[in-house]
Amino acid sequence: MKRVALLFVAFVLLCGFAPKTEDQVSVAVAANMQFTIEQLKAEFEKETAIRVNITIGSSGKLCAQIMESAPFDVFVSADMSYPDELYKKGFAVAEPEAYAKGSLVLWTARNDIKPSQDLTTLLQLGIKKIAIANPKTAPYGVAAEDALKYYNVYDKVKDKLVYGENIAQTQQFIASQAADVGFIAKSLILSDEMKGKGRWVDVDKKAYTPIAQGAVILKHGQEKNRMPAEKFYRFLYSDAAKAIFKKYGYIVSKK
Repeated sequence: MKRVALLFVAFVLLCGFAPKTEDQVSVAVAANMQFTIEQLKAEFEKETAIRVNITIGSSGKLCAQIMESAPFDVFVSADMSYPDELYKKGFAVAEPEAYAKGSLVLWTARNDIKPSQDLTTLLQLGIKKIAIANPKTAPYGVAAEDALKYYNVYDKVKDKLVYGENIAQTQQFIASQAADVGFIAKSLILSDEMKGKGRWVDVDKKAYTPIAQGAVILKHGQEKNRMPAEKFYRFLYSDAAKAIFKKYGYIVSKK
């Protein structure tokens, strides 16, 4: 009997002091972050032992899902307007704060095309399809339209435009050569998965509105999963996260 009691005490102690594995955080992430978020996830999980569950999509569609009660804890957007909308409508607990600024590039998987910064490449006869993310739901699509209009080529190429649901699908159109060339996030090009593939050029930042990207803790996270949600949110603004953002071509503040 005494031995059973001792075994029970030992079991209780082991349960009490064993590392907790049930802590997790559900994060809705804009598609431009699809590779970056994997490294952020690995670093955060190593630091905290909190598992990160990721859902990738366009910022606009993720925002719509959140307003339809999707149970995400944190929203990592490709802009500030969608998280700000969530805050104003009561779905987020505080105003969004920018974690980084994104950069736009013109990229092709074809070796016979040389992208030009002034976008004159797009006027070549051999260019039949130009991929951009849907500007109705994807901030990088808005930036691509801005650039086309800045260089006065939008009206000349608008019939060639093909729209990806998000920036990741836009990348797939170009990678598969379903589109000859297109606009994607620099973070995708600098990933290990894409590095060295195709040819690309930075789009001059004066040609599009700066892509400030913000994050928010969502009401669901605050009410149902507060500690993991707050820890992940704070991590996005840490020095460790900033180093990862820089690696993927994002611009971060020095604070």
